[in-house]
Amino acid sequence: MFGDRGTGKSTAVRALAALLPKMRVVQGCAYNCDPATPASWCSECAARSSDVAPKSRLVPVPVIDMPLGATEDRVVGALDLERALSHGEKAFEPGLLARANRGFLYIDEVNLLEDHLVDLLIDVAASGENVVEREGLSVRHPARFVLVGSGNPEEGELRPQLLDRFGLSVEVKTPTGLAERIEVVRRRDAYERQGAEFVARWRKEEERLRRHILAGRARLGEVEMPDAILEDVARLCMQLGTDGLRGELTLMRAARALASFDGVAAVGRDQLRRIAGPALRHRLRRDPLDEAGSTLRVERAVSEVLGS
Repeated sequence: MFGDRGTGKSTAVRALAALLPKMRVVQGCAYNCDPATPASWCSECAARSSDVAPKSRLVPVPVIDMPLGATEDRVVGALDLERALSHGEKAFEPGLLARANRGFLYIDEVNLLEDHLVDLLIDVAASGENVVEREGLSVRHPARFVLVGSGNPEEGELRPQLLDRFGLSVEVKTPTGLAERIEVVRRRDAYERQGAEFVARWRKEEERLRRHILAGRARLGEVEMPDAILEDVARLCMQLGTDGLRGELTLMRAARALASFDGVAAVGRDQLRRIAGPALRHRLRRDPLDEAGSTLRVERAVSEVLGS
């Protein structure tokens, strides 16, 4: 999510936590293991389950902030010094990646993230697990999360290999309409002055959206992807010259999710038109002969491939 400073990017990401339905986890697990999928359990849950079926509980989906100045030990986990010094035990203290498993890991100003942490995130994103081998410890645990980043492009660009790992990109701009700006300021002022009343006023709307998300999630597996739409997906990525096949895969998955959210049985060109920009704009190579921005280039390709 890139855009002007002060436009509510961080606020929007952190508000995800209020919208997401709770998830079921193995009770006492530091990695939020899913009791319904034993194959993905950490070694501790697998060892405990050999004796007795694990208990479970509902918890909010984690939305974990990763500070720019976080150390590598803080991110991946390290030796629990307190237990080592007081009890002489070698124990693992889980890091941010453990807490974010099955949830969201949020990095504000992601374009300013240090290179060694970028490389670490790329490795974990590719494998879906975090491996820690240091100070006599050897720990391997699941680390599957949605990585969300925000930043101001004026302060620097993301490394291409990390940018390509993001499925969707969103451009956030300062509102230009007078009425819209006034409404945003009015709502912010209402929240600061009467927070509880403001939250109560919008609770029904949030609950309606949550039910809509749950309904879309339930029927996602039934949404069809016609061959003609897959051909449109491939032609669109070829027209834009995207590298690899991540563009096609992301566009296909996002269009299917949007169709499910819309309540239709099959993906159509309408979904492709609406999701093409977020799925592809950050994957384009710079063309020195084309001064148009990436958003305009995607819109142009959509018009040529899918029609107006």
